[in-house]
Amino acid sequence: MKRIFAGLLIYAIAAPAVQAGTIERACLQSDRRGASRALCGCIQDVANLTLNSTDQRLAASFFQMPHRAQEIRQSDRRSDERFWERYKEFGSAAEVYCSPN
Repeated sequence: MKRIFAGLLIYAIAAPAVQAGTIERACLQSDRRGASRALCGCIQDVANLTLNSTDQRLAASFFQMPHRAQEIRQSDRRSDERFWERYKEFGSAAEVYCSPN
């Protein structure tokens, strides 16, 4: 987790402005209350450090199809289990780094 936060700090300081990523776009297009450019951008920043592009596309699909997340979580496929571990790490980091408190 410390590695993620150090990476986020470096990324936030050094990264130039870029187009919205896969997760940021899905977040902004969702009907979730509280979704903002700042929050969705922060979540994308964390995703860039913790998930590869394939993982990001799958995670972004959860915004429109929340049941898909449950299917992946309960899957017996080893690849889904590995993804879910990475996704949980991403979620934990995003919660800590992007929460307003």
